[in-house]
Amino acid sequence: MKKLRAIMRCLGVCDGNMEQGSLRCDANISIRPVGQKEYGTRAEVKNINSFKFVEKALEYEIKRQIKVIEEGGKVIQETRLWDSDKGITESMRGKEEAHDYHYFPEPDLVPITIEQKWIDEIKASLPELPDAKRKRFVSEYGLPEYDADLLTEEKSTAEYFEEAVKLGGNPKIVANWIITNIFKHLKEEDKEITEILFTPKHLVNVLSLVLAGSTSTTMAKTTILDEVLKSGKMPEVIVKEKGLVQISDSSEIEKAVDEVIAKNPKEVERFKAGDEKLLGFFVGQIMKLTKGKANPQIVNEIVKKKLS
Repeated sequence: MKKLRAIMRCLGVCDGNMEQGSLRCDANISIRPVGQKEYGTRAEVKNINSFKFVEKALEYEIKRQIKVIEEGGKVIQETRLWDSDKGITESMRGKEEAHDYHYFPEPDLVPITIEQKWIDEIKASLPELPDAKRKRFVSEYGLPEYDADLLTEEKSTAEYFEEAVKLGGNPKIVANWIITNIFKHLKEEDKEITEILFTPKHLVNVLSLVLAGSTSTTMAKTTILDEVLKSGKMPEVIVKEKGLVQISDSSEIEKAVDEVIAKNPKEVERFKAGDEKLLGFFVGQIMKLTKGKANPQIVNEIVKKKLS
């Protein structure tokens, strides 16, 4: 179902929004006891309007049908509806055989012969479909299949990713940013990737700042990202305006390290006694003291050196 929706969205057939009625599912299922050759009687759950409800409806039907059989009853062929509030399926009607629908030939509808040439022309005119795009993302950009699958689920997301890479972003880092940080925001705000102010240009800019050591990864993923999403300003502008430039001066960081160590003598003794987990505590205190501006890598190096 998800693959079908992805194809339709890619082709612009429909938006595939199940909750709005653009796509619905009729799901058939039957059970068959182990050792029984014949298939069981199926039940159809009609007009389901979300992937989650399709899953829940089928899970419920499996349990319901098993219970009917185990209690000596028979599953009847029928159409049922999913009640999402109650979490159950309910009988709608029992007519399911072909003759119940009064099928008959329509004399005014003549047979149509579709030539292979026309089929080939249509195939040639199609854009790159999700499956092909996913495979290309794996081979061309070296992405894990899981990441490629997430990025190609929506056409707009795939285009966002490729635009960022085209602007100079490292494919794996760009993919990680989209999946980990941008998707989180989209889910919270219930928005499409095309609706946010954080564009591929913004993403590449913030990644270049991190790479240059001008800001930290943590600062980039929190304060800077949040500010861009609110204002649409470029990350480099926000870094200057908010004073978020990363501190990479060893002497300045060393002062902060000395201050934290002096304030926590008990923790120092515990660390020297073998409690190395406290390294994270010291780093956290230093980052707090420097308001997250200190270069974490340099902080770690100096803390280890001082405490040893």
